[in-house]
Amino acid sequence: MSESKNIKKLTDESFQKETSHGIVLVDFYADWCGPCRMLAPVLEQVAHDMSGKATVAKVDIDHAQAIASKFQIASVPTLILFKNGKEVQRVVGVRSADALKQLIQTA
Repeated sequence: MSESKNIKKLTDESFQKETSHGIVLVDFYADWCGPCRMLAPVLEQVAHDMSGKATVAKVDIDHAQAIASKFQIASVPTLILFKNGKEVQRVVGVRSADALKQLIQTA
């Protein structure tokens, strides 16, 4: 996946710190996942549009297996919305930018 200036890349080590405050939408993905690649430009748009309101982050399940296991990620892409460190909503599969922005606004 290409690097993005709007989307934070999280690891097992940085996950807790980065999701502990504010609203964070985390995309659990894998490089080999076709739908994950389809979702990447959508997340880029959401990160740009929601800048200052919410953080968009990504977790590569192949490299951050402890976090993927902790949140019982069974299929990718899985998107989890966190508010101040607590999971508030979870969706599986590709969604539109509008659907994701609406999800973030519900928090």
